[in-house]
Amino acid sequence: MSVRLYVGNLPEDLSRQDLEAAFADAGEGVTAKLITDRKTGKCRGFGFVTVKTDELADQFIEKYNGVSIKDNAIKIEKALPRTKDKADEPEAAASNAGGSSAKRSKGGNNNNKARRSTTPAGDSDSVQPDPRWAQELEKLKQMLATQATNS
Repeated sequence: MSVRLYVGNLPEDLSRQDLEAAFADAGEGVTAKLITDRKTGKCRGFGFVTVKTDELADQFIEKYNGVSIKDNAIKIEKALPRTKDKADEPEAAASNAGGSSAKRSKGGNNNNKARRSTTPAGDSDSVQPDPRWAQELEKLKQMLATQATNS
């Protein structure tokens, strides 16, 4: 069973070859994957390393956690398992990439399931609006309230 490790705090100008070279003395069966921005091709600041066993993962973390790559002290920990339904992820994890949660997918279908409340639809006071639009929403509510009292 292979174990996937998260490698964070990677420099922007890092290439996959640089990452593999940093872990070259880790031994056989260690694969590295660098996560890059689609538009610029630059490193997004993190990547993943896969090792064969749990024991090797612990040894890898102990050996490389805090090691400096291009003046950045990297952080290594066991990666969380992938989830099929994005609604189960915490909102903080979705917005961890500097506001990338607001970007639309290629299909244009951005449901923002993580932002939806799980309360019944009749309890509208408990539903929290998107914080980027909260002020505008409050203005609209006030305008509607004044219209309702004038009618």
